[in-house]
Amino acid sequence: MRMDRSARRLRRMHDRLAAAYGPQHWWPAETPFEVVLGAYLTQNTAWKAVERSLANLRTAGALSVEGLRGIPVDALRELIRPSGFIIRKALALKAFVAMLDQEYCGSLDTLAAAPADAVRQRLLDLPGVGPETADAILLYALGHPVAVADEYLRRIAERHGLLPARPPYDALGELTRQAFAGDSAAAQARLFNEFHALTVAVGKAHCGRAAKCEGCPLAYDLHRSAAPVRQEVI
Repeated sequence: MRMDRSARRLRRMHDRLAAAYGPQHWWPAETPFEVVLGAYLTQNTAWKAVERSLANLRTAGALSVEGLRGIPVDALRELIRPSGFIIRKALALKAFVAMLDQEYCGSLDTLAAAPADAVRQRLLDLPGVGPETADAILLYALGHPVAVADEYLRRIAERHGLLPARPPYDALGELTRQAFAGDSAAAQARLFNEFHALTVAVGKAHCGRAAKCEGCPLAYDLHRSAAPVRQEVI
């Protein structure tokens, strides 16, 4: 019962954020494969750093399956250096392309045509892929209606009392799925896309490590939560 109420509140939060911020047009990429690269590279780093890495890959002709397949791993490490963790991330990207070649004919379209649950598990079996990265690839690169949760959504859910403290990733995903359960699969893909982008927008502006609730589009909902919100002292 609590999840149902929380899901309805989360859906209303989406509507408030959409009205406040407008369409977000995520993911910022020109091709699905660029989305995959960005999902890997953005782990533990800022998007500005990822943009520099992607620019390096574009200049080197490595912003495609064929290009990344052909570039030596040492050269790949240097190209993605702005994103950090270059040894782990370079090997992870090579492992993704190897999997794509060996099991899906080197085609993202073939990968996208496979059942989402099977693809998600295969991605999770790869090095350097956790639930958030797998779901981001499924949603933004492959077009599956998959809910993506991140630290910003966790803070929102916790501070607004939608879920107990420190909710696990799967609980955040389930809450989001319930919030949009009444929509068609096609609509869900669009809504999950926008909702994740909107939570990042409000998270960056208001729901960082310390909450800045003044002017937040979601401040109206705080009275529903018994959870204390730590305000930033200025």
